[in-house]
Amino acid sequence: MHILLNRPQKPGFIVSFFSSSIIAIMSSKQFLRLGTVPAQPLPSRSSLSRLFGVYRRQCPAIPSRSTSRIPSFHLKSNEANYTSGIPMPVYLEGSEKGLDTKATSLKVLRGRLEELGFDMHDCSPGQYNNLLCPMCKGGHASEKSLSLSISSEGGFAMWQCFRGKCGWSGTTKAFANNKRSFENSNAIRKAKETRKLSVDSLQLQPLCDELISYFSSRSITAETFRRNGIMQRKHMNQVFIAFPYYRMGELVSCKYRSVEKKFWQEADTERIFYGLDDIEGQSDIIIVEGEMDKLAMEEAGFRNCVSVPDGAPAKVSSKDVPPEDQDLKYQFLWNCKDYLKQASRIILATDGDGPGQALAEELARRLGRERCWRVKWPKKNADSHFKDANEVLIYMGPGVLRDVVENAELYPIRGLFRFSDYSEEIDAYYYQTGSYEFGVHTGWRALKDLYNVVPGELTIVTGVPNSGKSEWIDALLCNINEQFQWKFALCSMENKVQEHARKLLEKHIKKPFFKSRYGESAERMSREEFEQGKKWLDDTFYLIRCENDSLPSIKWVLGLAKAAVLRHGVRGLVIDPYNELDHQRPSNQTETEYVSHMLTAVKRFAQFHSCHVWFVAHPRQLQNWCGSPPNLYDISGSAHFINKCDNGIVVHRNRDAREGPMDQVQICVRKVRNKVAGTIGDAFLSYDRVTGQYLDLIEESKIL
Repeated sequence: MHILLNRPQKPGFIVSFFSSSIIAIMSSKQFLRLGTVPAQPLPSRSSLSRLFGVYRRQCPAIPSRSTSRIPSFHLKSNEANYTSGIPMPVYLEGSEKGLDTKATSLKVLRGRLEELGFDMHDCSPGQYNNLLCPMCKGGHASEKSLSLSISSEGGFAMWQCFRGKCGWSGTTKAFANNKRSFENSNAIRKAKETRKLSVDSLQLQPLCDELISYFSSRSITAETFRRNGIMQRKHMNQVFIAFPYYRMGELVSCKYRSVEKKFWQEADTERIFYGLDDIEGQSDIIIVEGEMDKLAMEEAGFRNCVSVPDGAPAKVSSKDVPPEDQDLKYQFLWNCKDYLKQASRIILATDGDGPGQALAEELARRLGRERCWRVKWPKKNADSHFKDANEVLIYMGPGVLRDVVENAELYPIRGLFRFSDYSEEIDAYYYQTGSYEFGVHTGWRALKDLYNVVPGELTIVTGVPNSGKSEWIDALLCNINEQFQWKFALCSMENKVQEHARKLLEKHIKKPFFKSRYGESAERMSREEFEQGKKWLDDTFYLIRCENDSLPSIKWVLGLAKAAVLRHGVRGLVIDPYNELDHQRPSNQTETEYVSHMLTAVKRFAQFHSCHVWFVAHPRQLQNWCGSPPNLYDISGSAHFINKCDNGIVVHRNRDAREGPMDQVQICVRKVRNKVAGTIGDAFLSYDRVTGQYLDLIEESKIL
């Protein structure tokens, strides 16, 4: 029984191809046939991240750009004898005994499909039917992009829309207990018995003048389509282009296409690549999405090219790669594994639209991304790119198509980059065209050469209790905001909101919040200044606080900080202090391991969001403390506080009148990873108890 299966492909309109920063690396031996590669053992089914296991590279080191050009290949035309005739009719299963049951099932099924919006006119059981999708209506081109299959006995139907922006699929059946429908649907999806084909049995004919002209309009020469054995077949008063699928010279399958892009394929045949014999023994191969693209690549000089048999998926699957016997959509890869496993470089030249890129990703998942390259189609105009190889050949010529392939880019592997991928950032750093390459100034002259605030870094601040760690950070934030208008997120668990507001307003307005006690004889801030200060607080700071009595976890804090960065443009985050966070950890994890993982998460947040983080951590209980500043290794919890941070600062206040003024504060810079931003050393500031300001000693002497 001969059944032609209709498998529509995606619409032909142009969709912009996404750009990539991956830099191309190409072989100077452009796709030349190399020595035979030893067969590699196939992986077990439990290892599905790659299809063909470890391969051995049999080519020399690949330079950055090819200096050679490949001449076009030329072969004599095939001398095959063709026979003309009327194609065999399409027979449908059925018998007189079962006609009534079949008619009833088909009638019920048609009714169900019509309720879903299908146009059932001229839809026949036992084959695939091209229809207008009820969901997307074929897009702006009103293309019949939906394939509907009705089982031969009329009890089951399944459908799939092949428009990239739709992809609607589903199944239905006439009766709930119609088991045979499901059995037949499985038979449609995966043939149980493979047919033997020949040119004579398919009644293929040489191309007529009309189709020869069509190929010429697509810039495909007669020499190319003859070498590939392309013929025609007449069916239902229409002529179809016949693309024969050969393996080792034997006809395995055949696919048909009308000039209007209506596709059919022989049923119950093995699924393989189109042009499979052209990649036998090749170490470099090209995979395209359609037969016309394979022919276009040959016009550009590349015969080592194959096409997938039935188009692209609507999107990348979210599931893991299934086992071989369940990977039906990509069964052609498994059937051709002996041809592919010896390839050291596979160039994916699929269409530039969404489904085409989804196909490239699905192929790379199975073939191994590390040996895949991808082409970047050139621009067609300011808003779009060429869609595929045949379009580039038609509009730009074989030379441009050859250049596109030779400049294919390494297929991106998530998490693996080169410095060239960051060339713009490196250039901006060198030419100082970016923001804050050397960090922002703290506002104190004494710290100018020691510590500058660089976005994306982590600063650990410590000091014995009542040394002014939090007060100093508040003053630092006020200085940075005054100079650079940065905004900040504050996770300060030890401060009440009203107390924290008072401290920040005093530093900003430079007047006391109250007139009693510490305010002494200084002028209190006015109501107008207070109201202006409240607006400044609201515009500058965002508070991260628990709304109940539970302790926040670091994950919770970073989640809210991320929202503040993305929503409000926050450039700095304060976490004060470490011991006020919830530090529950697994029973098998030590505190040292926990601190390491926590600080890694904080650093990744800072780097990814270009946000500077100040993390306050108290020192452990100091035995026999003599009043000198502690060091970073004294921080309670782990030495990772100093190991992981970019900057380490100890804030220390003088407590002995014999050692100097009691308002003198020592800022000890004990670690600076980025030598561009500072260096190790000590700075001394004066603390104004009335306004909470920190002043340079020189500036303070001028005031006096």
